[in-house]
Amino acid sequence: MKKTKIWGVIFIVLAFLTIWAVITQSRNFSPEQFKDTLLASSAGWMLAAVIAMFGYILFEGAAIICIIKAFGYKKNLRKGFLYSSADIYFSAITPSASGGQPASAYFMVKDNIPGAVVTISLLINLIMYTLALLVTGTAGFLIKPDIFMGFSLPGKILITAGYIILCTLTAIFYMLIAKPRILEKICKFFLKVGVILHLIKNIEKKKKKLYKIMEEYRLCADVIYQNKSMFVKAFFLNLLQRLSQISVTLFVYMATGGGKVPASDIWFTQSFVTIGTYSIPIPGGMGVADYLLIDGFGAFFDKSTAVNLELISRGLSFYVCMIISALTVFAALIFTIRKRESK
Repeated sequence: MKKTKIWGVIFIVLAFLTIWAVITQSRNFSPEQFKDTLLASSAGWMLAAVIAMFGYILFEGAAIICIIKAFGYKKNLRKGFLYSSADIYFSAITPSASGGQPASAYFMVKDNIPGAVVTISLLINLIMYTLALLVTGTAGFLIKPDIFMGFSLPGKILITAGYIILCTLTAIFYMLIAKPRILEKICKFFLKVGVILHLIKNIEKKKKKLYKIMEEYRLCADVIYQNKSMFVKAFFLNLLQRLSQISVTLFVYMATGGGKVPASDIWFTQSFVTIGTYSIPIPGGMGVADYLLIDGFGAFFDKSTAVNLELISRGLSFYVCMIISALTVFAALIFTIRKRESK
């Protein structure tokens, strides 16, 4: 919780600086103009954007539920929403989204799902998530290469770097499932580092525990290969999650007028931006995502319009989504604490 508070403060500072940087991109920006744009927006399209934002949380939760079901652990979508919310919130406030998976794992273990099952399930979901990102990104390069060319040189570099990083991560995550010995060697390495730093005292005891966990992990991997249909379902659920997030920007564009630019151009611009956010390990891709959105929208709109569209779409797809996820997580933590104290 102490680390969460620290990262929370860092997040707020970064968010403030990012929004300030976006606003200063347009000399004509004013709070009144921004307010008028919101009030003049189509309620129907804005509702569609809100639904798509919730879809981003729900589809990830459904994917996790689908994966753990293959191991015989049945959980409802409400639990899936919590696991997904934990991932989204802690990914948003920690560098390289490093806190998301452990946070999901915490709640899954609390629900009596074995650690080995949790580990391999989240790895599979991570693979499907990155594959879904690569599919949408590759579709952009194949269908609308002119959108990519419309970005500035720095924008192109960030998007390309993000694409390469995602390809590399997918290969690494796959190897961790297909080759459990690699994961075991990594764990042993960190055990040795712990001993050197005097963080671990009884290394033999830790090794025995590691061997037990790795044996469970191998058994889990065997179960997974007997349920190949689960991979297909998990992939499509992650793809729907990705499509939901990208569509938030499209629906906001339609809500604020639309028609000036083909809807597909807006959709693929956001798709490229999402890829580019993985190029730099900043919490929630703050700054990078905002820069790329302004850069991409600059090919279609004047600065004022681009800034308004960026602030509304990013505000809904990232900040509002993160707040809802945070409220879900802390409500679950309070419930857990009260339940423990009542015993």
